[in-house]
Amino acid sequence: MNRRHLLICALATLTPRPGFAAPTPYRLGAGGATITYTFMLNGAPVKGSVPISQADLRVDPDNLAASTAVVRADVRRARTGLIFATEALKSPSVLDANTHPTASFRSTRVRLGPGGRISDGATLDGDLTLRGVTRPIRFDAGLFRARGSAAGDFRALTVMLKGRVDRRDYGATGYADLVENTVGIDIVAEITSAG
Repeated sequence: MNRRHLLICALATLTPRPGFAAPTPYRLGAGGATITYTFMLNGAPVKGSVPISQADLRVDPDNLAASTAVVRADVRRARTGLIFATEALKSPSVLDANTHPTASFRSTRVRLGPGGRISDGATLDGDLTLRGVTRPIRFDAGLFRARGSAAGDFRALTVMLKGRVDRRDYGATGYADLVENTVGIDIVAEITSAG
């Protein structure tokens, strides 16, 4: 059984059920959360990361469409595997980390897949703020229970988000001769119920 099949099986249990309850607050788990970004530098892919510094998460496993997220990241702690690329990334012409040290995301809508299931291709819409500029973004979304947990046990969850942005939309136009404009964003967060 491959990893994709295991993930789909885990997600299949997270479907809306009758008797909706209010969304439960969740906090980042012991494994934390990482934003990984990928961009093309002179024709070669480069990956980097930014730690999530704060998260206000509310999840309702009985009504996933009512779930919300507000997440902040400290772009001054952004890293790549190349020191010169890291410094360029934080420079005034790209992320301008000294003037705009915080990036943020606020969800606006959860769209469940066909049949009202997150395992059928859910998306998370929201507003992403970089360099003080806010634009809408859409992530492909996945949510699954901790491995080995019981079917109704939602105390520990893993959130997986995947999206793309055009850095020009946020005024991050520096090094255009070396860096492509599309940046991939992947977020993996372990969260635990705080309620």
